[in-house]
Amino acid sequence: MDFAEHGAEAPEKQGIGEYLVRHLREYGLLFALIAIMAFFQIVTDGTLLKPVNVTNLLLQNSYIVIMALGMLIVIVSGNIDLSVGSVMGFVGALAAVMIVEWEMSTAVTMVTCLVAGGLIGAAQGYWIAYWKIPSFIVTLAGMLVFRGASLWLLEGQSLGPFPREFQMLANGFVPDIFPQGVSQAVADLLGQKRVNVLALCTGLVAAGLIVWMELKARAQNKAYGMAGEPQAFFLARIGIVAIALIFILFKLSTFRGLPNVLITMGVLTIIYAFFTGRTVTGRRIYALGGNEKAAKLSGIKTERLTFLAFVNMGVLAGIAGMVFAARLNSATPKAGFALELDVIAAVFIGGASMSGGVGKIVGAVVGAFLMGVLNNGMSIMGIGIDYQQVIKGLVLLAAVIFDVYNKSKQG
Repeated sequence: MDFAEHGAEAPEKQGIGEYLVRHLREYGLLFALIAIMAFFQIVTDGTLLKPVNVTNLLLQNSYIVIMALGMLIVIVSGNIDLSVGSVMGFVGALAAVMIVEWEMSTAVTMVTCLVAGGLIGAAQGYWIAYWKIPSFIVTLAGMLVFRGASLWLLEGQSLGPFPREFQMLANGFVPDIFPQGVSQAVADLLGQKRVNVLALCTGLVAAGLIVWMELKARAQNKAYGMAGEPQAFFLARIGIVAIALIFILFKLSTFRGLPNVLITMGVLTIIYAFFTGRTVTGRRIYALGGNEKAAKLSGIKTERLTFLAFVNMGVLAGIAGMVFAARLNSATPKAGFALELDVIAAVFIGGASMSGGVGKIVGAVVGAFLMGVLNNGMSIMGIGIDYQQVIKGLVLLAAVIFDVYNKSKQG
């Protein structure tokens, strides 16, 4: 909520408890993720946060996170894309055919797959934006079309393996640039067998940047007379985020360091967070989802924005398809099956509204990892896939009910 309309004295008039109640939608997810991780850490006897499992969590959820970034923009614009899982599988199949059967280079294959993803998004976005066919119908058709196209392209069989340079997309790690002596000295200091100093330094620098940006943004808001969250809550929030980031990167540093796909996810998250929060086009997408008629009357080219939202979704599905295929080291006809449900669930759980116009990139990323922690924790506990699906469905339902409840209170 923007406190500017209530005057600069607002923060003094409300405590942390009242602020949390009024902003439960925004910050409840962070506390939920922490609580779920703490629960699984206890019931799995510490297995959840072992370095190898933290690395697996990142690798297993990388393609979900990548597609959630695009899905958030689609949902914020007031639409939905049911085809992303099938498009992801199709692009992975295309990459396998190009590399394994046609013996094309990895670079050419990657560029071609990105273009293919963009063209698929454009084809679907055209009917949705300019012909006003509901996105649910168009992308449902796309889900069926590209599921069949994957089967046709692979002739019903798995295809692989991929060359090492393609596998590096998902299974590669950034080498430590520090000398062995430095790494060993840091490892001895921390009581570890080995430490990837680059990963550790990345965590420290990233945490420092987050704290600096948050403090800078708070100072700017004060300078413009815009009130924010209570100081105690602000310090606690950025402290939790910074400590969590350092902790995760420390865990990675004691295993194999920074996964290549983590760099990809991080860069994409920063780009999309900047795009949605700091650019005119990003704000216009929120206006489009909030009220399309009003946005159109104000001069926003709503059709073009909708079209580009689906082109963007197609490109990200293409990236996810290559990451998924590289991780498995093969393309399979069932790749991406029902994955669109996990992507959509991650975005809704992350705080996006069903009616459009509401949602944040960080929320979508946290929602994706919350779903990933649920999957991983339940698998470690030996819970069957049937119960896992039931629990995930109930979590999604709870998120949607919470969204409706919040809207009814605000209304």
